[in-house]
Amino acid sequence: MLPWVVRRTRLPLLSSRCVDCGSRSATTGEGRFRVNANGKLLDVWLLVRCVSCDRTGKVPVHERVPVRSLDPAELHGYRVNDPELVASTLLDPLVARRSRFTLDWAGAWLLEAPSPPLDEAWPVQVEVVFEDPVPLRPDRLIAQRLGLSRNECLRRIKSETSLRRPRSTRFTFTVLPMR
Repeated sequence: MLPWVVRRTRLPLLSSRCVDCGSRSATTGEGRFRVNANGKLLDVWLLVRCVSCDRTGKVPVHERVPVRSLDPAELHGYRVNDPELVASTLLDPLVARRSRFTLDWAGAWLLEAPSPPLDEAWPVQVEVVFEDPVPLRPDRLIAQRLGLSRNECLRRIKSETSLRRPRSTRFTFTVLPMR
C-alpha cells in the first residue's frame, strides 16, 4: 500500500467579510492572541488582518470566562502566542461556526506522494492520510497526482468512499490498470 500524506504548508486564510473594505479574506499573520482581563474574568481573541486593507479584526476564542476555568498551560499559550495553539484555534470548527467564517485552503497544503513503482503488480492500493483537516475532493486530488482526467479517474479508481464529496479524513483507494 502506497502512503500519500496531505500536509499543511501554512495556515489557511479566513473567509469572512471585512467591515471596512468588504474583502472576503483575512489572515492570522504571525498568529497573535489578545488576552484582556476584567476582574476575575478573561476575554481571549485571535487577531486577524484583512488581506486587502490590513484592518485588524478579532475572532473570539473565550468571552468572559473565569480565569480558573482555563487550563494554566493553555492560558500561558495564549499569553506567549504559541503557534500550535494558534493553529488549533483556527482549525477548531466550533470557533469557526461561532465567528461565522470558513477556511480557504487554496495554496495552504501539499501532497507528499511517492510514485508507484513500475515493476509493482497492478492494481495498486493507496492510503491517503490528512495531518490537518484540509477538505479535498478525492477525484481531483487523485487526478492531479496521477495525471488523469477526472472521468478516467472515476473509471480507474475504486474506493469505498465517495470520490466526488470533499473529505478531510483518511481514505483508501485502488488504482486499476489501463484497459
